[in-house]
Amino acid sequence: MRAIVDCNSFYCSCERLFRPNLQNKAVVVLSNNDGCIISRTDEAKALGVEMAGPYFKARPLIEKYGVAAFSSNYHLYGDLSWRVMETLRRILPPHCVEVYSVDECFIDLSHIASQDLQSFALHMRETVEQWTGIKVSIGVAPTKVLSKVANRLSKKNKEATNCVLVLNTPRKTEQALKRTPIEDVWGVGSQYADKLRRMYIDTAYDLSIKDIQWAGKNLGGVTGMRLVRELKGIESIQMLDELVNKKMIATTRMFGSPVTDLKDIKEAVATYTSRAAEKLRRQHSAANTVSVFVVPKEESQSTRFRHGPSIGSHIILPLATSSTNELIKPAMALVERLYETGKIYKKAGVMLSGIVPDNSIQGNLFAAPEQNKNRMLMSMIDNVNFAMRDDVLKFASSGTTRDWKMRQELRSPRYTTRWEEMYEIR
Repeated sequence: MRAIVDCNSFYCSCERLFRPNLQNKAVVVLSNNDGCIISRTDEAKALGVEMAGPYFKARPLIEKYGVAAFSSNYHLYGDLSWRVMETLRRILPPHCVEVYSVDECFIDLSHIASQDLQSFALHMRETVEQWTGIKVSIGVAPTKVLSKVANRLSKKNKEATNCVLVLNTPRKTEQALKRTPIEDVWGVGSQYADKLRRMYIDTAYDLSIKDIQWAGKNLGGVTGMRLVRELKGIESIQMLDELVNKKMIATTRMFGSPVTDLKDIKEAVATYTSRAAEKLRRQHSAANTVSVFVVPKEESQSTRFRHGPSIGSHIILPLATSSTNELIKPAMALVERLYETGKIYKKAGVMLSGIVPDNSIQGNLFAAPEQNKNRMLMSMIDNVNFAMRDDVLKFASSGTTRDWKMRQELRSPRYTTRWEEMYEIR
């Protein structure tokens, strides 16, 4: 059996954790630059606040009903996510927990007897809530896709299910599939949902009774066949081991306000390169390819501004490196190549690829001794920045004013990762 543990309105739950007065009240969390609503509580949903809707459109409704709105606080969310996952690893053998996203993980429950699944799932839910303060919903079923179906229904009927739904009999599974619209099946996108509805396949149950070979012809080959097999209760999507080392590292951000100056874009890209290089060193790796992209803001025929297509390029380095200064230099050359005077830019990003283990790089006998000390220098910078936070040590190319930084006007304190912002009890 497989289970999925899903944090309820995770970002909002993190904000509520340190604001008890917001329990049972409407809360929303906004995307980068306070643009759109990316998380909302059930209370906000009941008031008519739309998910993924622009904040400026929802603002009158939010102010009318006193909905608490917060900018994204990723330091807080990331730390609390880690605590939730670690709690589950304490309850279960570590290899039974597969982190799927910041607020979801799959659980292998093959070692739990069928008659004990309900009580064990309740134990997991209660333990996570008690140890971390984050409420979760749990769906249990024979396959990953069916566990997602169970989880969705457990969240939609919290009072009836107590946020736990176990599909351990064919009858329960059939009833759950009949209550699940086809567009809510994990792995079915909007285009495929429209296509399936034209074929009179309106629910997950309608799809589950289709022939597997039919799925191969009409649902994208092997992927569609796996989906139908999973809906039939035949495991086809295995539990995955944790990916320790990434094969590509990227850092991308929206600018806090439109940028037109080359200097500002260079500062932003240098900052993103520094952050990517730090992640690279953290996994003891080096990269031999640096890619940079920028996203211009374009004007459509309807006179409404929209994001233009990404414009990018890359440079292959002669030797793989993890030194920030050796990565910033080619990144700056790429920015100069991509920049066009007069254009307005909304976003930029840096990607490092061609990643190899750091210990596989040989020292250069023909280089000056100082150049071979880069690793020690980078290690010292990382240690100081980790201890002091907020990039106390940085390269001059990253700038000092950083007027392009992401807008977070409604961000709450970083309660668990900053001493000066720690929650106080009086």
